[in-house]
Amino acid sequence: MQAAKEKASNVAASAVAGAEKTKATVQEKVDKMKAHDQADKAAAEQRKEERKQEAEAKKEIRKDENAEARATAQSGVHHATAGYGSGNTVTRTPVARERTVEGNNPTAYGA
Repeated sequence: MQAAKEKASNVAASAVAGAEKTKATVQEKVDKMKAHDQADKAAAEQRKEERKQEAEAKKEIRKDENAEARATAQSGVHHATAGYGSGNTVTRTPVARERTVEGNNPTAYGA
């Protein structure tokens, strides 16, 4: 079960990284089209490479976190972690409160 969760999380991390790399490439093309000289074009290329490296580094961090979560789950110890799939979501549901009416007096609600 944990292996499947880890695999799914790793696929998601790879997909996110791929999307970030694609965005970097598209932004580089836009920046190159707007550039007026060779220095601006080179700067656009450098920014693209930095964004792609950052996306790859984030993917590797997520994969490491996924492997750690799997190892923790298999050892039977639960540690809350932040990030994707951490399960740290707090859901609040409204609590219905009943009001009782004493007798048939509708003003007895305490208004």
